[in-house]
Amino acid sequence: MSKKKNTKEPEMEEQIEILMAEKADLNDRFLRLYSEFENYKKRTNKEKLDIIATASEKVITGLLPIIDDFERAIKHNQNTDDLSTLKEGFELIYNKFMALLKRFDVEEIKALGETFDTDLHEAVTHFPAQYDEEKGIIMEVTQKGYKLKEKVIRFAKVVVAN
Repeated sequence: MSKKKNTKEPEMEEQIEILMAEKADLNDRFLRLYSEFENYKKRTNKEKLDIIATASEKVITGLLPIIDDFERAIKHNQNTDDLSTLKEGFELIYNKFMALLKRFDVEEIKALGETFDTDLHEAVTHFPAQYDEEKGIIMEVTQKGYKLKEKVIRFAKVVVAN
């Protein structure tokens, strides 16, 4: 019986060595993969921070021509008394600004005459409705609301008939 033990010991030692080598290989692969993953996380976090830091750059560069227009209008308005020219100038600047907002997928939230919706509107006050069909209808907008794509970035402040 002792002869059988002796013949199995070298086989077992060989299997132990094989298993230890496999373990060392797997451990090495795990450490490399873990390091790669940590590097990936650091790189993507850095990219996210870079995107956040420069995200407003497009908006600001879009605003600069509008600021230039305002500065020209202010300078021009110092020497003119023609109100129609002033009104026209401000309308042009307003339209340019609204076009910029549209380009960045910002849109006004429709409110006046609409049914009150807590997902889009904020009621600042209520008043009694004269007719039943006016109940829950927005009668006045005190501050316009806006959405960026489908996300509300500012709720419309409204007066609702109850």
